[in-house]
Amino acid sequence: MKIIFIVYSQATDYDVIAALKRTGIKAYTKIEKAFGEGVETDPKLHTHTWPGENNVLFIALNDDEDAAVVLDQVRTLKKEHPRSGMKAFVLPLEDMV
Repeated sequence: MKIIFIVYSQATDYDVIAALKRTGIKAYTKIEKAFGEGVETDPKLHTHTWPGENNVLFIALNDDEDAAVVLDQVRTLKKEHPRSGMKAFVLPLEDMV
């Protein structure tokens, strides 16, 4: 099992959720108004100096093939939105209750 942790600009939320739905994934947890700094874009700290916010998705998957499909969508979205600062992290998931 895997958990995918995706961080992306709030401005791309509609496209990200639409892409996720296209994969057939129905269950996820979304956290809005996440702030931070990455290496590919300017910081998003919700200040006058560094405006912007991120959203975070957590997607728990039973199948490695499902994870590959989600990651393919993230790669496509990164090309469509190169300044969104989108990152996906795949972590092992030991159990779900």
